[in-house]
Amino acid sequence: MADAPVVAPDAPAAPSGWGRPVDPAATATYLERLAAWRAGRRAELDALDTAALASGGNDVTADVTLAMAVFQTVATRHDELLRVWAGGRVGPVELSRLSALVWGRTDPAATAGGVAGADPHGVSLPEACRLSDAVTAQLRQRLALTTVGGDVVARLTALRASAERVRDLVDALPAGPARDASARRLADVDRRLTEVTDRARRGADVGGLLGPLDSDVATAERDLIVAGARARDDARDIARATSWRAGLATRATRLEALVEQCVAAVVPAPVLGVPRVDALGPVPAEADAVDAYLVRLDAVERALAHAEATYQAPLREVEDLRGLLGASDAQAVARGREGLPEVGALAGVAAEVLAARPVDLPRARALVAAYRVLLDAAPTAVTPPAGPARPASPTAPGRSS
Repeated sequence: MADAPVVAPDAPAAPSGWGRPVDPAATATYLERLAAWRAGRRAELDALDTAALASGGNDVTADVTLAMAVFQTVATRHDELLRVWAGGRVGPVELSRLSALVWGRTDPAATAGGVAGADPHGVSLPEACRLSDAVTAQLRQRLALTTVGGDVVARLTALRASAERVRDLVDALPAGPARDASARRLADVDRRLTEVTDRARRGADVGGLLGPLDSDVATAERDLIVAGARARDDARDIARATSWRAGLATRATRLEALVEQCVAAVVPAPVLGVPRVDALGPVPAEADAVDAYLVRLDAVERALAHAEATYQAPLREVEDLRGLLGASDAQAVARGREGLPEVGALAGVAAEVLAARPVDLPRARALVAAYRVLLDAAPTAVTPPAGPARPASPTAPGRSS
């Protein structure tokens, strides 16, 4: 009699939800059940790998590699959870980190694992576990590790549970062609499942029908998990593009006011066009078009930043020159040079130019620089020239008596 196939338990339900810290008690239970699921799945994959090698065929090699890659993604995330959990020594920061590890998307490179057919977008840990369940079930059917003469009732029950999971995944998809195609696929599964159940109730041998049906349901569940992750990713991109575009539109309005201010305050003012956000058009609904739209938004943002820096620079320089002129006036007083005619004249001209509107920036720049040079070169004080030396009075000669 052949040995019973190794079948891992179903993946445990994850605690909390995206963006909410996990509960410590629920996390402890989840980690224990996830460890048991991991051990069972490891043993199941080892048995499937051995069976694949014994079969001598290469038609299941890609499926085995994919199942191993998805399992490794879960194992890596589980190891990281255990590291952050640290035996339960966690605070608010660690609980938030644990929630992000459970519900955040896995590394796309790790999820794909370089395997054809794997998801390039990444999935959350619960989705990766369900994906592993679906891929492994499909592989198990292909290797015929479940016998046709097994418990038909149990297998039909498992198939109905899988079909309901597929139904939930279809309902979660956004309206559109992808959801319609998945709904038709689910309807076909429901029809076949009903037919097999009816045949079994009439006593017919349905063993040969259960294997292909189980494989198709597992494949549909795997594809829908991937499609759901991709749809959420696309929705996030659309939301990001919409928010980004609105922010750029507000920024462009502020830039137009800055341009008017600069042109009125400084000559010569920069001559640079203001990027038009409305020229981009509305945010598209197609995923591929959104990716291209995000690239264009990035280009507009960089152009806005360049224009802002260009028009802000002259205004800042005028303020800096006014501050430097004030500091130079104080320095002239401290050195006792404010009374020198050339110092006073140059300071007055520089102040007059900087007070004008618009400010002649090259002239103001030159006058302030000349004022600084004059302060450094002017004498500290004017000393009157000394008169000629007066000779000493001769002493009257004394008379001899």
